[in-house]
Amino acid sequence: MDPTNWPGVFREGRDLFTVNLRPGERVYGEELRTSGRVEYRQWDPFRSKLAAWLLRGANEAPWAGARNVLYLGGAHGTTASHVSDLLPHARIFVVEKSPTSFAPLLALARRRTNLFPILADAQLPERYAADVGTVEFLYQDIAQRTQAAIFTENARTFLSSEGRGLMMLKVRSVTQTRPAPAIVHAARTEIAHGGFTVLSESPLVPFSREHTALLVRS
Repeated sequence: MDPTNWPGVFREGRDLFTVNLRPGERVYGEELRTSGRVEYRQWDPFRSKLAAWLLRGANEAPWAGARNVLYLGGAHGTTASHVSDLLPHARIFVVEKSPTSFAPLLALARRRTNLFPILADAQLPERYAADVGTVEFLYQDIAQRTQAAIFTENARTFLSSEGRGLMMLKVRSVTQTRPAPAIVHAARTEIAHGGFTVLSESPLVPFSREHTALLVRS
């Protein structure tokens, strides 16, 4: 198992891995491997857009050094569980608005005590602002038409002055009629108007044909 340039991420051949915070436990049926008495969880880029972004050539680890993380759109906790591995001593606030998805997320958080699930709508950050406070890393994976506005408002509310954000833009959730480059450009413009800088954009093909990752700094 070889370390990578991304803190907490390891590689064996083409596959990515994180150190399992809960040895012996799988979250979504992923493979477990042991090397040097350390157990690793395989990180599937077809199930996790954060892993896909790394494999598409990410040149930094925006979570590095974060003590507080805000994750918007946690769903069942697939990617959140790997963020939990990456930052075992951080507080990771995971917002999910679907009660159906929230139930397995809550069960996951009972086993991974650095996850703090919040049942809320990410369009209304004022409802969880008192619980979260300032974060150094904001991650968003929400399939809504107003994705860029949601990201920008949460970044304004929570992201520290030296913070990083990573938005997984699902272009076809914005509109079916405009070309993808125009949708990405509009999202970049909205984020810039919110006072943030888009450092890079990365289509996630072949892992996801509908998503482009936008890396943002304060």
